[in-house]
Amino acid sequence: MKLVYSYYVLDIVHKGHLLMMKNAKAMAGEDGKSIVGILTDEAVIQKKPKPILSFEERMDLAAAIKYVDAVVAQETYSPLPNVARIRPDILMESTSHDEEEIEKARELMDSINGKVVVMPYFPSQSSTNIKNEIGRKLRERQGK
Repeated sequence: MKLVYSYYVLDIVHKGHLLMMKNAKAMAGEDGKSIVGILTDEAVIQKKPKPILSFEERMDLAAAIKYVDAVVAQETYSPLPNVARIRPDILMESTSHDEEEIEKARELMDSINGKVVVMPYFPSQSSTNIKNEIGRKLRERQGK
C-alpha cells in the first residue's frame, strides 16, 4: 500500500488545493492512502498570519474532500516531523515552497526510500491572493 503525504493551511479551499489532493490520491493508487496534514494555528504563524478559520474547521474541511483518506495535525510549518513519523512513499511539495526546504525533504525521503514530487504553484490559486482580493473589493465598496 502506497502512502502519499501532502499538507495545507486550508484557510480558503481553492482549485489549487483540490488539484494537489487529486494528484496525491492518484499517486497513492486504488489501494493506497492520501494523508493530509493540516497546519495548526501555531504552525501557520511561524510564516504567515493566523488563519481565519479555526483549526478544527480546517481539519473538517480536509476530511470532507473525496481525495483525502486521512487527516492529521501538522504542528510545524515544515512537514518533516510528520514525514519522519508517518514515513510516506511520496511527499507532495509545491514550487511555492523554499528550495532549501524541499532539498531537506528530499534528503529525508531518500533516507526512508521515498520520493518528493513537486507540483507547480499557480499564483492565481493562492489563498493569500484571494484574501487580498476580498479585502481590496471590500475597501472599494466602503470607499464608494
